[in-house]
Amino acid sequence: MERPFASLADAAARIVAARDPQEKRRLTRLARDAWRARTLSLHRPTLDLSMPDRPGRPDAPALLPPRDMPRRSLNSQKGRIAFLHAIAHIELNAVDLAWDIVGRFAGESMPRSFFDQWVRVGDEEATHFGLLSDRLATFGARYGDLPAHDGLWQAAEATAGDLTARLAIVPLVLEARGLDVTPSMIATFEAAGDAETAAVLRRIYEDEKGHVYVGASWFRYRCDREGRAAEPAFHHLVRTHFRGALKPPFNDRARSAACLTPGFYRPLEMIRT
Repeated sequence: MERPFASLADAAARIVAARDPQEKRRLTRLARDAWRARTLSLHRPTLDLSMPDRPGRPDAPALLPPRDMPRRSLNSQKGRIAFLHAIAHIELNAVDLAWDIVGRFAGESMPRSFFDQWVRVGDEEATHFGLLSDRLATFGARYGDLPAHDGLWQAAEATAGDLTARLAIVPLVLEARGLDVTPSMIATFEAAGDAETAAVLRRIYEDEKGHVYVGASWFRYRCDREGRAAEPAFHHLVRTHFRGALKPPFNDRARSAACLTPGFYRPLEMIRT
């Protein structure tokens, strides 16, 4: 019989540490169900597996610096496979980022609803990876067939000791970027006659609105508790912890619906840290 998780934090550590993406998905479902059934405590420090510094990864794909990633057109099947592979890699990292928030910050004094919502986010990210893996399979491909870039975990490393900073960078910068770029991707696949991939991207887009909303709501909660104005705090944290630029065009409507109003990101437009 499989050894049960010691706690939700222990489950999070095991999910992040798992090397096989399908094992991450399986453990995610087990942790989700146990947490919802109220059979797990939040954390048991003397029994929990420590959170890994980096997520477990299979031997493939090879991980390259973002600048070394090949560019491919969506006008060919190879290009569409490369696109799906890249998005699958993003979603796999999103699984780990969501569970890292749960496990790394389980000792913070946060309401249970905070962990409820991030368990849901982790579960949805695992579903996204599964949907993209299925689409790759229809093209005769699988995750690991192509290289992937190794820059996505930098946000976790930069904010490992600060929950407020983690909320600023992961959902409000990284996931919010998906709200900007995904609608045009959906349109491209629809125009190419690939309604199935467009439907997967639309599902991801709709779920990501909720993920940004979760991040924005809890970021405001943290700022209120710390006696900080949310927008200036966000500007400071992005300039301190984020490597890169906030690049327009922005999907202002989707961002605002997700509680991320222009006063957060417009002052940082194209500013490099």
